[in-house]
Amino acid sequence: MSAVSETPSTPPPHLRWRFLGLVALGGAIGTGVRAALAAALPSVDGISWTILAINVVGAFCLGLLLETLAHAGPDTGRRRALRLFVGTGVLGGFTTYSTLADDTARLLDVGRWGAGTGYALLSVVLGLVAAAAGAWIAGARRSRGARDPRTGGAR
Repeated sequence: MSAVSETPSTPPPHLRWRFLGLVALGGAIGTGVRAALAAALPSVDGISWTILAINVVGAFCLGLLLETLAHAGPDTGRRRALRLFVGTGVLGGFTTYSTLADDTARLLDVGRWGAGTGYALLSVVLGLVAAAAGAWIAGARRSRGARDPRTGGAR
């Protein structure tokens, strides 16, 4: 808890209606976008490449967002609202590791062990790499932004 905007009597974020509303609205948006993409680009031979791409893009965006917010200041006010709306809500609704698990289980159920295992591992590994890449890019952008454009050195 930050002493800047909260007191000991202030309920934690997960018990505040404002934040719950932000997460719910963001989740509805992210879920809608995911559902539209999944409907437009269906699975091929039991493998949902669209869901794989959605999860990787979502992991990248989350890494970028969280690294950017972590260095922008304390998790209060607008930064907290943005993290909850975009990070937890939009990106939480957009990504779907439950569908990844279901797709993997379906592949395994029909005896496609190589496809199921490969799909699951590829999804998790690419997601980790994407999240790390997003965080790295945010850090690199921050480092470049700290340079004085007139002299090329640090401010």
